[in-house]
Amino acid sequence: MASRPPAHVLVAEDNALVSGAMRILFEESGYRVSIAATITETVATASSDPVDVLLLDLGLADGDGLVALTELRALGTMPRVSVALTGRDDRATEERCLAAGCTAVLVKPVPARELVAKVRGWVG
Repeated sequence: MASRPPAHVLVAEDNALVSGAMRILFEESGYRVSIAATITETVATASSDPVDVLLLDLGLADGDGLVALTELRALGTMPRVSVALTGRDDRATEERCLAAGCTAVLVKPVPARELVAKVRGWVG
């Protein structure tokens, strides 16, 4: 029986320290990881290489991260699971993210073990 390839996690985060730490965390947990720092990079990556989980910072270098979801939906290349990562813990932000197509909204900082456990729950 052939084993399935590792799930692809795309980290859309413009802080290089954060995205680097997340790359290590998810690679050591058995996932294939891509990093994008902008909306443009996020859309290009997800359009060329199907994404199982998109971890999307709302504040990317070139604008509101949720714009990436609008563009991916228009292209027909939405990730299986999209998760907004935000420092804003308010109902309006959560509602905006869910309306844009996010599966979940997590308020930063998210403990590493909790984040990996949630991703594992979504995609195995």
